[in-house]
Amino acid sequence: MCLRQAGYQLSLLLKQHSKTSLKWYNSSNSRFFSVSLTQSKGLVLGVYEPNEKDGPFIFSPSAKSFDESTAGKLESVLKIAGKKLSCGKVRLLYGLDETYSTVAVANLGKQDAGYDDTEQVDQGKENVRTAVASAVLSLREAGQTDVDIEACGDAEAAAEGAFLSLHSFDDLKQEDKRKPKVNVTLYTKGLGEESKVNAQWSRGQIFASAQNFARWLKENPANLMTPTIFCQEVEKTLGDLPNVKITVREKEWAESMKMGSFLSVTRGSDEPPKFLEIDYQGGKADDPFVAFVGKGVTFDSGGISIKPSSGMDEMRADMGGAAAVVSSIQAAAKLGLPINVKGLVPLCENMPSGKATKPGDVVTAMNGKTIQVDNTDAEGRLILADALCYAETFKPKLILDIATLTGAVVIALGAGATAAYTKSENIWENLHNAGKVTGDRMWRMPLFKHYTKQMTECDLADINNVSKKREAGSCTAAAFLKEFVSTDNWVHLDIAGVMMNKGDVAYMGKGMSGRPTRTLVQFLENLSKQQA
Repeated sequence: MCLRQAGYQLSLLLKQHSKTSLKWYNSSNSRFFSVSLTQSKGLVLGVYEPNEKDGPFIFSPSAKSFDESTAGKLESVLKIAGKKLSCGKVRLLYGLDETYSTVAVANLGKQDAGYDDTEQVDQGKENVRTAVASAVLSLREAGQTDVDIEACGDAEAAAEGAFLSLHSFDDLKQEDKRKPKVNVTLYTKGLGEESKVNAQWSRGQIFASAQNFARWLKENPANLMTPTIFCQEVEKTLGDLPNVKITVREKEWAESMKMGSFLSVTRGSDEPPKFLEIDYQGGKADDPFVAFVGKGVTFDSGGISIKPSSGMDEMRADMGGAAAVVSSIQAAAKLGLPINVKGLVPLCENMPSGKATKPGDVVTAMNGKTIQVDNTDAEGRLILADALCYAETFKPKLILDIATLTGAVVIALGAGATAAYTKSENIWENLHNAGKVTGDRMWRMPLFKHYTKQMTECDLADINNVSKKREAGSCTAAAFLKEFVSTDNWVHLDIAGVMMNKGDVAYMGKGMSGRPTRTLVQFLENLSKQQA
């Protein structure tokens, strides 16, 4: 019987017995192996790829400690298993320890893996995220719902890999069709400075939980995540966090602020629009603050310029920018980052009706600029225009807007990176460095006058909401938004390409990705260190 088959049969036995133990004899090395069936607990241990002279593998400190505690069983069984593990892959082992019925050994890659200049990510962190994710999912599939995970050399990355991979949106399914919940705990045996490792693990859990919250908001169907419900969920989740204040504005307030661009998008829907403000004061009262502006279209039909029906259901996640804003502020508050942040989120649906804005209509933004709306499916920039104008009234240190804005960026970058548009070298450097750490990369795109000219050559108004040319759609959208900010301390992020995960990120399941929430959190931390 092969090791895999033996493991499968053992997992069945574990489910069938509660107060017995199982022993078997391995004739190849004349050893008995046993496992207690009174507990069903999994353990994730890491090994590194060796140099040729080092043998088949190098144990992590925790794996070495575990091997010593089991009188060399781990090393012995790995040698019996034979075939070398490749980076990110996992082998399940059984019968090594009475506490852990199943041990998942994960290959963490080279021990000295670090920043990869070509890929522009910390490859060591990515290896840990991928390996831990693969291990914990393998254990879940083997029936383990209580899992200990070692630090794997980077407890923060290990926590991210674990919690991001275990997330699944099955709230609306019957209980027996949901994936089992897995209780995950940090395993610290063999490590010094346990308090430091525990702090790193907790930090990684906060980062991953924030991204998972963004994923959850995006996955909910549009009838269960209207602008009103979105605000209620944010109040429920962020309302009790320290130094956080939440304000929900109504349509009448937007009218009083002369947000004609934002309101033009809302006309076709029966759902009332909302304008959500979140204030996090982690710094001193007189410290400058950062403004995060997120596109919050809870369903985008395209309006009168209606989208094709195929794939339209995915437009429940057209509030991905809004989800990333609220989730990143949630993480900043939990981490206690010493920085002040104001989140501004215009929320609405874009629907066709007799009241909807029509192609060719002209609307007026908060700053007095008139906009010819030639395509009602280019609505995200219309709601952001007024939100950006409103952000500027507070004179923030910098403004970041984020939106699932264009299909063009999907063609340009796919899921490889978020498109970033800014004239500020400092903002770009901080964003770029944040993406290196999180593995959720940024890619800088041009803000040339060439693109602005295509938007301001307009028949009826100061600016058109779409270019008359098909090419460079993400660049012209950024050029449009630039007309509604007067500061160079502004960056626009187009996240349409990273809205969903279709197998592109190994440590996340398929579905809405919540990207780039962790990069925004890291970005805020980078800024907070600069102003300290």
